[in-house]
Amino acid sequence: MLLGIGLACSAARAYAPSVADLDAAARAVGNRRDIAVRIGQTVFSTRWAAEVSQISANELNGHLIVGIRIWGVKFHQPITREQFVSEVITLIERSFATAPTAEEIDAWASVPISVGKGVIVSGDLAKPTSRTVFSISVRRGETPASIQARAAQSSDSVFWDDDWARTAFRGAH
Repeated sequence: MLLGIGLACSAARAYAPSVADLDAAARAVGNRRDIAVRIGQTVFSTRWAAEVSQISANELNGHLIVGIRIWGVKFHQPITREQFVSEVITLIERSFATAPTAEEIDAWASVPISVGKGVIVSGDLAKPTSRTVFSISVRRGETPASIQARAAQSSDSVFWDDDWARTAFRGAH
């Protein structure tokens, strides 16, 4: 009988989730939440300078699209614009590696918007509580060098909020 209790106790410890597992489950959304959780387990095993706040995975008619939302404020450490782009590229690469059927990864950074007391922030009449300050969409097969080149400046395929980019980074250009 004591042997059975000992085995039960050690089995319970073997299933204790890691912080990465908990973050992955808490921050996963979409109709393919299972894929978002798997990506999150990979992503949240690293402490990034920019906080990843959500991983989404949505599939429609056999097409899987993954989204990575990053907070564009309160970085865990000072970073340059180039370091931010490098982090985004690594997040995208890890996401593609973890979700081999994903066709596209959309990554974006948001900052909070102050809203007044009593303002509706959920439902059909909701006012926005954040705004996008950076976004990029990457199709499977694009090289890191190509992503880096595209992310260097605003264009039809990459959005940078100029005011945010000027003030958010250490040594910003």
